[in-house]
Amino acid sequence: MILSTILTTFNAYVFSRFRFKGRKAGLVTILVLQVFPSFLTLTAIYTLLMQLNLLNTHIGLVLFYAGAQIPGNTWLIKGYFDQIPKSLDEAARVDGATNFTTFTKIIMPLAVPIIVFLALTSFIGPWMDFILQSVVLRTADKKTLAMGLMEMVTGQTNTKFTLFAAGAILVAIPITILYAFLQKYIVEGLSSGAVKS
Repeated sequence: MILSTILTTFNAYVFSRFRFKGRKAGLVTILVLQVFPSFLTLTAIYTLLMQLNLLNTHIGLVLFYAGAQIPGNTWLIKGYFDQIPKSLDEAARVDGATNFTTFTKIIMPLAVPIIVFLALTSFIGPWMDFILQSVVLRTADKKTLAMGLMEMVTGQTNTKFTLFAAGAILVAIPITILYAFLQKYIVEGLSSGAVKS
């Protein structure tokens, strides 16, 4: 979640605020990559992780999830950054601020609602995923919660449906806590777009 949020936010800021050669092609490429579901790349990801000796590791999953969420989320945050007046950037540059200072001190505080939304969705996706994890993780000590829950109800001898239901509720608890904690930022982000300035 943290890595994906940082990479996506920087990426969206660059595409929103700077004009450079290949910008339009980069945006179109990101848009095209967003169209295809990530599970279509399972064979390529498996081969790549195997060559990098990251197969059956949680680091391999983290790197994949962080990279896979960049295309779709870049467009989302770029649209939000585009609505922040560029005159704020220009005023900061007149005062001697660097691009990084402008980003961290001016743009980031204004973009807290969308960044919180991005962080929440970046957490929920990998937390609830099963397909990629079942392909990449092979040993029992590396299995995730989703894989463990699935094993409770698959096969002829595994009929622990009540335990599975309890586990499914436990899986939802961290998401519920995050949502409750971050709800004010999400509501602020949704309502700020409705206020006419």
